[in-house]
Amino acid sequence: MTELAFIFPGQGSQQVGMGAELAQTYPVADAIFQEADAVLGRKLRQLCFEGPEEALKQTENTQLAILTCSVATFRVLKEYGVVPNVVAGHSLGEYSALVAAGVLDFSDALRLVHARASLMAEAGETQQGTMAAILGMETAQLQQLCDTTEGVVNIANYNCPGQLVISGEVDAVNRVVALAKAEIGERRCRPLAVSGAFHSPLMAPAQQKFQAVLNPVTLHPPQVNIVMNVTGELATDVDSIKHLLFQQITQPVQWEKTLYTIKETGITHFVEVGPGKVLSGLVKRTLSESNAVNVEDVKTLSLVTNEYGNGGQI
Repeated sequence: MTELAFIFPGQGSQQVGMGAELAQTYPVADAIFQEADAVLGRKLRQLCFEGPEEALKQTENTQLAILTCSVATFRVLKEYGVVPNVVAGHSLGEYSALVAAGVLDFSDALRLVHARASLMAEAGETQQGTMAAILGMETAQLQQLCDTTEGVVNIANYNCPGQLVISGEVDAVNRVVALAKAEIGERRCRPLAVSGAFHSPLMAPAQQKFQAVLNPVTLHPPQVNIVMNVTGELATDVDSIKHLLFQQITQPVQWEKTLYTIKETGITHFVEVGPGKVLSGLVKRTLSESNAVNVEDVKTLSLVTNEYGNGGQI
């Protein structure tokens, strides 16, 4: 049987209606949305399925919605016998990956993401920051621009070769963007519609408050390999995983390194589990010989289960 990597999307992949078709078709997916509503004491299911879009875009809603949709999709795949040999998630998606690896119970993941999202949104209001995508610039060149620019600005996402994201104070990010435009052209520098400077030192207040929520949560040893954002490397020790989750709020996402680490395990087939195709695209641009598909509805589920599943019905 083909060995698989499951990769889980982060913030930005949300869309109204996500998960609705799977929940209507598969009770195991529906049960996840019901559990989320029960744990959170709110109608997250309705927000995912019906919107409104503006509410779904809010950080404190988006992160919970994507986590729930991704875990629901994972549960259906598991019922069909499509299971991962290694998992990873981009930023928020790391929590979905930890559920898939058996490290976090879904209810604990919901509580952690609820706190993380709320604290990040709060930090975004008090520490005015922003983010921007820089395309086609060498990492060392962009790092030099950040280092020599006044104010707080750093590389926040190493997504794939030629796709980097910077994060920090609004003025500092704008200065780096202006310098980058002069080097690579205006069309390759794109401001991101975000509510804060995620994965930057401006998230330190959120990080410190998150520590008190994270500390008492029980983590279980991984049942499958998991690659963590902060290091881009495999992690097996639960204390290390917990510390990396703490660090992740202010540290960059090493996604390109994550993909190369997965490749080094011999795996070349990737399944993006949850809304959107962003990570599948990053796989194709990083590991051109690998195969990447996404699962977000009944049609894409059918394609993946036919190729990788046990062929049974659930």
